[in-house]
Amino acid sequence: MTRLGARAYRVPTDAPEGDGTLAWEGTTLVLATAEADGHTGLGWTYGPRAVAGIVTDLLAPVVADLDPDDVPLIWSAMRSRLRNAGRPGVAGLALSAADCAVWDLKARRHGLPLARLLGVARHAVPVYGSGGFTTYDAERQHRQLSGWVHEQGIPRVKIKIGESWGGDVRRDVTRMAAARRSIGDDAELYVDANGAYQRKQAIRVAQAAADLDLRWFEEPVSSDDLAGLGQVRDRVRPDVATGEYGYDLVYFQRMAPYVDCLQIDVTRCGGISEFLRAAAVAAAAGLEVSAHCAPHQHLAVAAATPNLRHLEWFHDHVRIESLLFDGTVPATGGTAPVPLDRPGNGLRLRTERADEYRVA
Repeated sequence: MTRLGARAYRVPTDAPEGDGTLAWEGTTLVLATAEADGHTGLGWTYGPRAVAGIVTDLLAPVVADLDPDDVPLIWSAMRSRLRNAGRPGVAGLALSAADCAVWDLKARRHGLPLARLLGVARHAVPVYGSGGFTTYDAERQHRQLSGWVHEQGIPRVKIKIGESWGGDVRRDVTRMAAARRSIGDDAELYVDANGAYQRKQAIRVAQAAADLDLRWFEEPVSSDDLAGLGQVRDRVRPDVATGEYGYDLVYFQRMAPYVDCLQIDVTRCGGISEFLRAAAVAAAAGLEVSAHCAPHQHLAVAAATPNLRHLEWFHDHVRIESLLFDGTVPATGGTAPVPLDRPGNGLRLRTERADEYRVA
């Protein structure tokens, strides 16, 4: 018997956050639980509270009679149940959280760290500091970036650009230059436009920042514009990356020819089960992958992925996961340690604290 449940928690940001195409003042974490034989596995995603209802109403009934060790069978049953609900979007978030919870349950039932169950390719995961929101003033951006590089020793950082759907390139370039001054010449500077630019506009922005030694240009144009991604990739120096909105394997297969690095989000793509398959698709195309956001949900599968480049140490999610769970780890010296001394993902929900933020 495998019992699935779900809850949702909404946590306000510590300051207004935004990128080139969206702004927000709170983030919702939907936690899926998988229970069997007195053990509970945890998996989560970031999305609307409606995700919780999909876990409990659609997914839970089809896995109730399945052996919790049969993760591929459980995943297939859940995926089939979502056929008419639509795999991409909210239903995909639910599948992802539930799959992560089932993997965590299996590891806990067998007394194994989740990374050991999956098989370890590394014991520490390279990370990059991610934040630098367009809503930050110059001083807040400087403090965040400088803190990552000069205090925590993280040698790569990312800021958001694409202000106002690409409508304020002057500020974008000014903020990139300020970021380079904050981190010095030795750290790697990444930027993320969240699809805000048009094709040639993105190329012009990269050219305007040529003396800043950008290493990573994320979603310079919409991730739906595959031809545009390829056009930008072939005309700019930094690596072009995208893929965070991938909800199924075919998405990554279609995108691989147009980017330098595929991003995969375990809380969207279909969970740990599909993350490993997507990473194999990337490897077959000669590409590395980067794990997108949700850092502690990614640690175990990132450790198990040979062609991983790095993990996004996203400010908002690091803060939320440290608030809601015991057992989170720090990122210092450019890596985050993989928990190998505790069963499962090594986390425990801080129930009383979490209930302060519960919305479903």
